[in-house]
Amino acid sequence: MNKIINTPNAPEAIGPYSQAILSGNTLYCSGQIAINPVTGNLVIDNITAETNQVMKNILAVLKGAQMNFENVVKCSIFMKDMNDYTAINKEYAKSFLKNHPAREAVQVSVLPKNVNVEISIIAVK
Repeated sequence: MNKIINTPNAPEAIGPYSQAILSGNTLYCSGQIAINPVTGNLVIDNITAETNQVMKNILAVLKGAQMNFENVVKCSIFMKDMNDYTAINKEYAKSFLKNHPAREAVQVSVLPKNVNVEISIIAVK
């Protein structure tokens, strides 16, 4: 049985998709960008602040499924500029102090709302 995860503590979906789907014990989280869920504004002052907001949004979705970063088994990072990799990685690493999930990080030409980074995750209870 699939359960749609939707929390007001993360940005609303900007298209025809769910924030996340819990299928059995596995959570499939849609890509998160740096939208502040309170104001609806993008946080794109710098790549560190942008990545921090993305990670906050991911945590909000995880909490909506009664999970946290320790449940994450896989991450996908999409960035507009591979030169931002070090800064993104430094901010991302703050969320995974113990268990480091499997991951890929790729450069793409364009992301939704012209942001610089988008991250999606898979987590297991």
